[in-house]
Amino acid sequence: MSWENPENETMKKVLESAKTIAVVGLSDNPDRTSYQISKIMQEKGYRIIPVNPTVEEVLGEEAYSKLTDIPEKVDIINVFRRPEHLPAIAKEAAQTDCRVFWAQQGIVNEEAYNYLKERDFIVMMDLCIKVVHSVLVQK
Repeated sequence: MSWENPENETMKKVLESAKTIAVVGLSDNPDRTSYQISKIMQEKGYRIIPVNPTVEEVLGEEAYSKLTDIPEKVDIINVFRRPEHLPAIAKEAAQTDCRVFWAQQGIVNEEAYNYLKERDFIVMMDLCIKVVHSVLVQK
Protein backbone atom coordinates (compact mmCIF):
# COMPACT_ATOMS: atom_id res chain seq x y z
CA MET A 1 0.00 0.00 0.00
CA SER A 2 1.43 3.39 -0.92
CA TRP A 3 1.00 6.37 1.35
CA GLU A 4 -1.66 9.00 0.86
CA ASN A 5 -2.40 12.20 2.77
CA PRO A 6 -5.89 12.75 4.19
CA GLU A 7 -8.42 15.15 2.68
CA ASN A 8 -8.00 18.87 3.40
CA GLU A 9 -11.08 18.82 5.63
CA THR A 10 -9.46 16.20 7.90
CA MET A 11 -6.24 18.18 8.16
CA LYS A 12 -8.21 21.35 8.90
CA LYS A 13 -10.12 19.60 11.72
CA VAL A 14 -6.86 18.25 13.15
CA LEU A 15 -5.29 21.71 13.19
CA GLU A 16 -8.39 23.43 14.56
CA SER A 17 -8.85 20.97 17.42
CA ALA A 18 -5.17 20.60 18.36
CA LYS A 19 -3.63 22.54 21.21
CA THR A 20 -0.30 20.77 21.73
CA ILE A 21 2.30 19.75 19.15
CA ALA A 22 5.26 17.54 20.05
CA VAL A 23 8.06 18.36 17.60
CA VAL A 24 10.49 15.50 17.11
CA GLY A 25 13.88 16.81 16.03
CA LEU A 26 13.23 20.41 17.12
CA SER A 27 16.54 22.27 17.11
CA ASP A 28 17.41 25.15 19.42
CA ASN A 29 19.21 26.82 16.48
CA PRO A 30 17.04 29.71 15.16
CA ASP A 31 18.51 29.15 11.66
CA ARG A 32 17.04 25.62 11.43
CA THR A 33 13.71 25.02 9.70
CA SER A 34 12.36 23.03 12.66
CA TYR A 35 12.89 26.05 14.93
CA GLN A 36 11.39 28.55 12.48
CA ILE A 37 8.26 26.48 11.76
CA SER A 38 7.73 25.65 15.44
CA LYS A 39 8.11 29.30 16.45
CA ILE A 40 5.43 30.32 13.95
CA MET A 41 3.10 27.57 15.14
CA GLN A 42 3.72 28.69 18.73
CA GLU A 43 2.82 32.25 17.71
CA LYS A 44 -0.41 30.85 16.22
CA GLY A 45 -1.36 29.64 19.70
CA TYR A 46 -0.11 26.04 19.81
CA ARG A 47 1.90 24.70 22.73
CA ILE A 48 5.15 23.32 21.32
CA ILE A 49 6.88 20.47 23.14
CA PRO A 50 10.43 19.84 21.90
CA VAL A 51 11.52 16.20 21.52
CA ASN A 52 15.28 16.14 21.14
CA PRO A 53 17.76 14.37 23.46
CA THR A 54 20.50 16.93 22.71
CA VAL A 55 18.73 20.05 24.06
CA GLU A 56 17.21 21.03 27.42
CA GLU A 57 14.84 23.74 26.24
CA VAL A 58 13.59 25.28 23.00
CA LEU A 59 11.22 28.22 22.55
CA GLY A 60 10.82 28.48 26.32
CA GLU A 61 9.58 24.88 26.64
CA GLU A 62 11.28 21.96 28.38
CA ALA A 63 12.62 19.40 25.92
CA TYR A 64 12.13 15.65 26.25
CA SER A 65 14.42 12.88 24.98
CA LYS A 66 11.57 10.86 23.47
CA LEU A 67 7.83 11.00 22.89
CA THR A 68 7.07 8.55 25.67
CA ASP A 69 8.72 10.89 28.22
CA ILE A 70 6.14 13.64 27.67
CA PRO A 71 3.88 13.69 30.76
CA GLU A 72 0.91 15.46 29.15
CA LYS A 73 -1.53 15.02 26.29
CA VAL A 74 -0.16 15.65 22.80
CA ASP A 75 -2.51 16.33 19.87
CA ILE A 76 -0.03 16.22 16.96
CA ILE A 77 3.38 14.59 16.60
CA ASN A 78 5.29 16.71 14.07
CA VAL A 79 8.53 15.14 12.79
CA PHE A 80 11.66 16.88 11.52
CA ARG A 81 13.91 13.85 11.10
CA ARG A 82 15.26 12.07 8.01
CA PRO A 83 12.96 9.43 6.46
CA GLU A 84 15.05 6.49 7.66
CA HIS A 85 14.28 7.48 11.28
CA LEU A 86 10.50 7.42 10.81
CA PRO A 87 9.86 3.70 11.51
CA ALA A 88 11.43 3.97 14.98
CA ILE A 89 9.59 7.24 15.68
CA ALA A 90 6.33 5.65 14.49
CA LYS A 91 6.80 2.74 16.92
CA GLU A 92 7.40 5.20 19.74
CA ALA A 93 4.38 7.30 18.67
CA ALA A 94 2.18 4.21 18.89
CA GLN A 95 3.06 3.96 22.59
CA THR A 96 1.45 7.37 23.23
CA ASP A 97 -2.19 8.48 23.33
CA CYS A 98 -1.68 10.75 20.31
CA ARG A 99 -3.06 9.48 17.00
CA VAL A 100 -1.88 12.21 14.62
CA PHE A 101 1.55 11.88 12.97
CA TRP A 102 2.82 14.66 10.70
CA ALA A 103 6.10 14.29 8.78
CA GLN A 104 7.36 17.58 7.41
CA GLN A 105 7.89 18.49 3.76
CA GLY A 106 10.37 16.18 2.05
CA ILE A 107 9.92 13.40 4.62
CA VAL A 108 8.22 10.16 3.51
CA ASN A 109 8.58 6.60 4.74
CA GLU A 110 6.04 4.00 3.60
CA GLU A 111 6.99 1.49 6.30
CA ALA A 112 6.20 4.08 9.00
CA TYR A 113 3.02 5.12 7.17
CA ASN A 114 1.71 1.55 6.99
CA TYR A 115 2.61 0.85 10.62
CA LEU A 116 0.76 3.95 11.81
CA LYS A 117 -2.30 3.43 9.60
CA GLU A 118 -2.65 -0.10 11.00
CA ARG A 119 -2.90 1.59 14.43
CA ASP A 120 -5.59 4.10 13.43
CA PHE A 121 -3.36 7.14 13.09
CA ILE A 122 -4.12 10.11 10.89
CA VAL A 123 -0.87 10.42 8.94
CA MET A 124 0.46 13.34 6.92
CA MET A 125 3.77 13.10 5.07
CA ASP A 126 5.74 15.46 2.85
CA LEU A 127 3.66 18.44 4.03
CA CYS A 128 4.74 21.51 5.98
CA ILE A 129 2.40 21.98 8.94
CA LYS A 130 2.82 25.78 8.78
CA VAL A 131 1.89 25.93 5.09
CA VAL A 132 -1.15 23.69 5.55
CA HIS A 133 -2.20 25.80 8.56
CA SER A 134 -1.88 29.05 6.61
CA VAL A 135 -3.98 27.66 3.75
CA LEU A 136 -6.69 25.80 5.71
CA VAL A 137 -7.04 27.56 9.08
CA GLN A 138 -8.08 31.17 9.50
CA LYS A 139 -6.30 32.06 12.76
